[in-house]
Amino acid sequence: MQGLTARPLVNRLRRRAERQRLIARGIRRRNALRPVAIRTAQIAREDILCLATLRDERARLPYFLDYYRNLGVRHFLMVDNASRDGSSDYLRVQPDVSLWWTDHSYKGARFGMDWINWLLLRHGRGHWCLTVDPDEFLVYPHMEHRPLSALTSWLDATGRRSFPAMLLDMYPKGPIEDAICAEGQNPFDVARFFDPANYSIQKNPYFGNLWIQGGPRTRAFFTHDPLSGPALNKIPLVKWSARYAYVSSTHMLLPRGLNLVYDEDGGEQVSGCLLHAKFLSSFTTKSAEELDRRQHYGNSQEYRAYHAGLHQGVQLWCSESREFRDWRQLEDLGLISRGNWA
Repeated sequence: MQGLTARPLVNRLRRRAERQRLIARGIRRRNALRPVAIRTAQIAREDILCLATLRDERARLPYFLDYYRNLGVRHFLMVDNASRDGSSDYLRVQPDVSLWWTDHSYKGARFGMDWINWLLLRHGRGHWCLTVDPDEFLVYPHMEHRPLSALTSWLDATGRRSFPAMLLDMYPKGPIEDAICAEGQNPFDVARFFDPANYSIQKNPYFGNLWIQGGPRTRAFFTHDPLSGPALNKIPLVKWSARYAYVSSTHMLLPRGLNLVYDEDGGEQVSGCLLHAKFLSSFTTKSAEELDRRQHYGNSQEYRAYHAGLHQGVQLWCSESREFRDWRQLEDLGLISRGNWA
């Protein structure tokens, strides 16, 4: 009996030590970031912030920024990890962007999360902060007539500190290399399809988050070992505090309570999706480069699978694929929920 009661206490202490370690890592890694264009003095008390780390994403940036501006993001905190395609030149002149540049190791910074944790600690405290990649686009209930500030106000009023969004891989009908998306174009004009099912969910007992896998990447690239497929669970929107830290990408955070974004008693809590515009023509070149750089998780195991699949001519569209319409379609499929946010 004593061991049973001691275990939760030990785990709490371990998680507290891990959180403090991650915050300290972020503080130490701040010196890797060189200020390029810092406009953080413009940030107002109620502003919603968006944070992202990027490399060679120049063609995506105009649509990315406009998409989130239209949702209600007021300031962007961006880290350029040694882009060579003019990304920094584009971002430095955007009036609502603060930009840092680094050529330090992405892998050595825990895949960029040390840099993000530092910027969240320094500039995000007290703000709702949305942390995404440049190919991730948030969809949430009622978004067609309710800005992001309406969602965060409701989350504040109901005592919620975090908002989950499942990563939904979008893909074209036909070869990925033929899915050309022009600069500034909506990528989902090209990559219009997704898997409506074929997802597995497990609970991580230590961190408390749900672990979601499956979809087209597991179906096409990890057929023989589905458990090695990428995680699709994300908690990208958080009312930030100096006591918080991301543990693994935006898959989970500490303190543990931030990960408890679901209802285990048969109900549903509000949730969204991140439409993932990864599978466009640029992905072929990107996967080869990232495989060579070896800056991703597990010695770039994921990119090894992508490279092998692309070499074999893998196509993601299948007879069960659905064409994306709107958030209501995703709700009907059980991929997002409005919960009690009527």
